[in-house]
Amino acid sequence: MALLSPSSRKLISEFAAIQKACCGRHVWARGFFVASSGNVTDEIIREYIEKQDLPKTDDNFKVGDGP
Repeated sequence: MALLSPSSRKLISEFAAIQKACCGRHVWARGFFVASSGNVTDEIIREYIEKQDLPKTDDNFKVGDGP
């Protein structure tokens, strides 16, 4: 099997039907996102990103209702 992302591995381990449905293909489709930042310089965007104080996340997520 190809290398799986942590989320793909978790889904396949919990839901065997997904692995059968994918038949060895990827769970997630490849893609990309493009957006315009309008009249903002690269330096302003870089500064904004660097100042983000995002919490660290772990790969232990649950599929289902509630926390």
